[in-house]
Amino acid sequence: MLTNQEVAEGLLEKFGDQVFDFEEPYGLLTLSSTREEILPLLEYLRDHKTWQVIFLTDITGVQYPDNKGQEFVVVYHLHSFVHNFRIRIKVALSEADIHIPTATGLFASANWMERETFDFFGILFDGHPNLRRILNIEEMDYHPMRKEYPLEDATREDKIDALFGR
Repeated sequence: MLTNQEVAEGLLEKFGDQVFDFEEPYGLLTLSSTREEILPLLEYLRDHKTWQVIFLTDITGVQYPDNKGQEFVVVYHLHSFVHNFRIRIKVALSEADIHIPTATGLFASANWMERETFDFFGILFDGHPNLRRILNIEEMDYHPMRKEYPLEDATREDKIDALFGR
């Protein structure tokens, strides 16, 4: 059986300080890496003869507007069917340089996931074969999952706070 400890130690041995911030929320091995190392890391996990982490479950983005210099995080979820093992990898990006290399050369399924992440967060996947909106209209001049607008209109008077648990 494949353990979080075994994979974490193997990744540290192979990538050294290019993998960091190891955690295990709810038993899910989670770590961070760099933009420069994400493709070698994904390829290593995919091609490892024992681990066989061959399925890219998801790619998404998260925005932390108050985290200066690391406002965006690209999150990769991968799965080994052989060992029923899951891993999450995070790569932090600055809003001023929101580029990351595409994983479409390693996983064909990354194509749609990267387009969705671009569409909703504006994260640019360098080398992507067709990086354009996939769910929203091309004419949109914003990315709807960014935290750029207040969640509520403070001027509304038709809501009673008591009905919203406030």
